[in-house]
Amino acid sequence: MSPPESPGAGVDEKNWRPSHNPWLIAIVVTLAAFMEILDTTIVNVSLPHIAGSLSSSYDNATWALTSYLIANGIVLTVSGWLASRFGRKRYFLICVIMFTVTSLLCGLSQNLPQLIVFRLLQGLFGGGLQPNQQSIILDTFPPARRGAAFGITAIATIVAPILGPTLGGIITDDLTWRWVFFVNVPVGILAAFAIAALVEDPPWAKARPRSVDFIGLSLITLGLGCLQIVLDRGEDADWFSSPLIRAMAVLAGVGLLGAVTWLLSARRPVVNLFVLGNRDFAVGSLMIAIMAFILYSSAVLIPQVSQQILGYDATHAGLILSPGGVAVVFLIPIVGRVMKVVQTRFIVATGFTIMGLAFVYSSRITPDVSFDTLVSMRLAQAAGLAFLFVPISTAAYATMTRQSQGDATALFTLFRNLFGSIGISVSTALITSRTQVNSGRLAKYDTPLHAPFRILQDQYTRAIEALGHTASAAQHLAVGRLYQVLRTQASMLAYTDVFMMCAWLGFAAVPLAFLFSATKRVAGAAPVAE
Repeated sequence: MSPPESPGAGVDEKNWRPSHNPWLIAIVVTLAAFMEILDTTIVNVSLPHIAGSLSSSYDNATWALTSYLIANGIVLTVSGWLASRFGRKRYFLICVIMFTVTSLLCGLSQNLPQLIVFRLLQGLFGGGLQPNQQSIILDTFPPARRGAAFGITAIATIVAPILGPTLGGIITDDLTWRWVFFVNVPVGILAAFAIAALVEDPPWAKARPRSVDFIGLSLITLGLGCLQIVLDRGEDADWFSSPLIRAMAVLAGVGLLGAVTWLLSARRPVVNLFVLGNRDFAVGSLMIAIMAFILYSSAVLIPQVSQQILGYDATHAGLILSPGGVAVVFLIPIVGRVMKVVQTRFIVATGFTIMGLAFVYSSRITPDVSFDTLVSMRLAQAAGLAFLFVPISTAAYATMTRQSQGDATALFTLFRNLFGSIGISVSTALITSRTQVNSGRLAKYDTPLHAPFRILQDQYTRAIEALGHTASAAQHLAVGRLYQVLRTQASMLAYTDVFMMCAWLGFAAVPLAFLFSATKRVAGAAPVAE
């Protein structure tokens, strides 16, 4: 079976150049993508405030997040098809305008059902921003300059999820949760006018007639929609003990398996999976999936441990992540220069090695860890990320044809977002399960027959008696305090276990980096073979 034909293959591609400054175009389209990526994490911190303001439970309020992720994941996959059907600039501009409008509507919501509907619409239009932003950058810059251009993209992809919790906490604490959505309005308006003025479609990206693959679109919607419900709701519903989660998992499996089978056999599929036949793109997709798994896991774990165990508020928990975002911004230009003289696969291998070592360092976390130590742990993790996104993106698209870039960017972004969601779900579930395991393991020391337990119990009892309690009451309270200590230690050991899982995953990715072609970027030229 041969791959689907790419329309527009006869267009003269060599003579086209953008009319405006490429760097200005890159900044403008990245601004729109940054707004959308930031929105996926900035809302998380505000959910308790949203629930209280709209007279709803926290569990019900999380559907405002789930609805967005479902719609976003589905549209991500078919964004290449939508861009080719409507024209890339027109579709991108529609997404920016409607994302801004739905952000305003989310902030004006008077009840939870309204918010969920508007968030669903926001996800539908937001899903087209990331992949089309990458497509525009790929077409705007020649291969030799894409590494530097992807450095701008990395700010949106890596820094936005890091800054999201911090900015969300500050806005929610100092203003109101509604401003989490209102903040998108001026940014969206600015981006829309700038895109309309600067961005243009190359000949191969203009609107062209394309049939609607209803079967492929339906299977993708079923598979990704149900999978996102499993990932987002599984932890609260106790995973597969819930009939809803079991049903969604079965439907997700049927939908995804059916989608892959159909897309590989259809003559004009909604998504061309044959782009994964390009080795560098396939390896790049695998690498970006692993990076996203680790990135989103760690972005959740450190704020979680700082809030739930150390007692930090949302703003200070977010501030732990912020220096890591600053470090990425400073390191990316350095990585761009290194890419000119070092093979991309060596840089990617170095990045995963640094990340693995950073998580080994993070696994030394203790209940009395200081704020500065948490910041240093996050800085070490961010240092590894800076060596990954730009080299992986550059290598993945190095040999991709222009006609295939729409589907390629859609799949690349899907892998990144989907495995980021999987990373959050897996790490959160592991914290719960490993806490239970560690509690059982530590329980054998929770007995007066164990000397350290007896000594600590006596210390607590005497301290409580000094506060005026009777001996029996003091002994009872001391036992309760000891149980709290045990739970804290068990939880901290669980975070240690998950940090080590991330470390081993990073180390495991190192040899996979050498599946990339042996190429490097030479100044003023395209990537060349070694």
